[in-house]
Amino acid sequence: MAMTIHVDVVSAEEEIFSGLVEFAVFPGESGELGIMPRHTPLLTRIKPGTVRLKMPDEDRFEMLFVSGGMLEVQPHLITVLADTAIRAADLDEAKALEARRRAEEALKQQHSEMDLAAAEAELMQAVAQLQAINKMKNAIH
Repeated sequence: MAMTIHVDVVSAEEEIFSGLVEFAVFPGESGELGIMPRHTPLLTRIKPGTVRLKMPDEDRFEMLFVSGGMLEVQPHLITVLADTAIRAADLDEAKALEARRRAEEALKQQHSEMDLAAAEAELMQAVAQLQAINKMKNAIH
């Protein structure tokens, strides 16, 4: 049996994942963060992107999309408090493409700094969702 660490991924709406994993990869603000059991304590923000959880004694990863949030790491527990969390398999590519199109259009037509910030945030979310969908597709093939 491989060494494991417990991971909880929760959003404002629900708990998305709770269980043991061999290691986990998170979308950190400065790049991906790989966390193994007995990792040094850490508290950091995460950006929109894909969370990859290596399931114990299996060749597969559980993949989730998070829209940002906080990551807390303790030696035997990882907690993700996400703004939004969705299982990658539940992401809708058509909706993400439409959201990206709307955000790009809003960027062209912004009327204030607030419009620009909102459009950039929406675009970042849509691009991160599309990247999560592509990672999931590549993992299947």
